[in-house]
Amino acid sequence: MKIHLAEHLLTILLVTGAFVILVLAVSGREAEERAVHVRNLEPYLHLDGVDLGDPLDRALFRETLRIFHPGRAAGNDSLAEAIEAYRQEQFAGQIYKTGGEERGLSGRRLRSLGGMYGQFILVYLVVILITYRAAQSLAIFRYVKMKQGRSSYLRQLAGHSRGFTRLTVRWFLASLALVFKALAKGVAYAVLFTPAYVIAYALRSGVETDSLLFMVVLGVVSNGLLIGVTNRFFAFLTAEGRKGYVQTAVVKNLDASYEWGDRPGVSLRSVLRPAGLVPAHVFRHIFLNARFQFIPTVKEHASFLITGLIIIEMALNIQGHLGYELLRTILYRQYDVAVAIVLGIFLIVKTTEIVVDLWFHRETRKYENAR
Repeated sequence: MKIHLAEHLLTILLVTGAFVILVLAVSGREAEERAVHVRNLEPYLHLDGVDLGDPLDRALFRETLRIFHPGRAAGNDSLAEAIEAYRQEQFAGQIYKTGGEERGLSGRRLRSLGGMYGQFILVYLVVILITYRAAQSLAIFRYVKMKQGRSSYLRQLAGHSRGFTRLTVRWFLASLALVFKALAKGVAYAVLFTPAYVIAYALRSGVETDSLLFMVVLGVVSNGLLIGVTNRFFAFLTAEGRKGYVQTAVVKNLDASYEWGDRPGVSLRSVLRPAGLVPAHVFRHIFLNARFQFIPTVKEHASFLITGLIIIEMALNIQGHLGYELLRTILYRQYDVAVAIVLGIFLIVKTTEIVVDLWFHRETRKYENAR
């Protein structure tokens, strides 16, 4: 484990160093380009007898450029526009212009980014914890239903219809209930697999989209993340349930009933709280072994979640959030700030990987009975 930690720390140091060098290079290049731009304009800013603030003098200046450089119409217009933009920048406060606030990684800018990172990390942690627990509960519920021999609602409806002899109110209500359950399940899957920005735009007129609660809900129920994690955990449960030790445990009189109930079956309460599974039931061992294999996959889901949250904030143009700030700094060519934001996101990913590796190492020591 020490080797893995050393690898993680070395990666963080190397990538951070590379990003710092890149920030310094971008900042230096931007300052140099700005200085060259000002030097190129300087000869035209202080012409004797020409007041570029006067519309008539500006028109004469443009006409003079056409006379002296007749073959450079586009270049002349570009020069005149650059001079006008520079003059406006000098006489108008940058803080009131879109994308024209203080540039660079100043102390005030870093404090602003720190607040955005705090919000982002809070939403990220809440979503990943909810997804982890909800995926376990959904996978357990699905596995128990499979062990009970219960098929899908449409198959139940088909079997129910085959047994039809005469129309009764009870038969009609049972069929209607199965149809309703199938439709509800289909709608739920459609929502869970819908891209986050589609859900967000559909709800935007009636929901405060810049709230943290909205971000948490959208992160959990969109992009297929919850279903993907659930399917992964269900696959681990299914694989464990087919192993030889399960049959051995059943032969040794461990409970193997999957009917709903405290004893000898699986309680509904344990679906929401898997830690409460009865130790004498074979499913507890299946669950623990499946969870052990599931732990390393959290890193993959975490990276997918971070990408989804950034896309959500960009798509919704939520001001004051990290994803929107990243998009805005790129659009206004504040590349040093954009690089700093990307570095912070990288550190979140690496921190998650370190925590998951430590967690998996701790669980491994339990399974190996190590002291």
